[in-house]
Amino acid sequence: ILAWAEPLLEGISERSTARWTVLLGLALGVLVSISSVGAGALGVTALLVLYPNLPMNRIAGSDIAHAVPLTLIAGLGHWLIGSVDFTLLWSLLIGSIPGIIIGSVLGARASDNVLRPVLAVTLLVVGGRLLA
Repeated sequence: ILAWAEPLLEGISERSTARWTVLLGLALGVLVSISSVGAGALGVTALLVLYPNLPMNRIAGSDIAHAVPLTLIAGLGHWLIGSVDFTLLWSLLIGSIPGIIIGSVLGARASDNVLRPVLAVTLLVVGGRLLA
């Protein structure tokens, strides 16, 4: 979809880009709520198409800041319907919190020439695993 959309988005106005960004937010809200996939992988990829001149660390930072309220609301919804395993949640948080600190420092210092290939390889590996 993104490969198809990229040529269509070339040269569009800021106003149109803002509209596409709102539609992206809608799609991510649905995808994250039903699958937990989307906020990072699909969001960053789509933002790279919509904002090709924005540095990678700004795209990642904006996407992460967007993910906080998005996943908080989705998480509360899943908690209310009883689909949260708190043992699993705490185990993930114990590893994720130090990982966030390390990743934030590395992401702020790394150039786009490093971050974009790392993102591309990560998405390929995850995509391949989902198809396997």
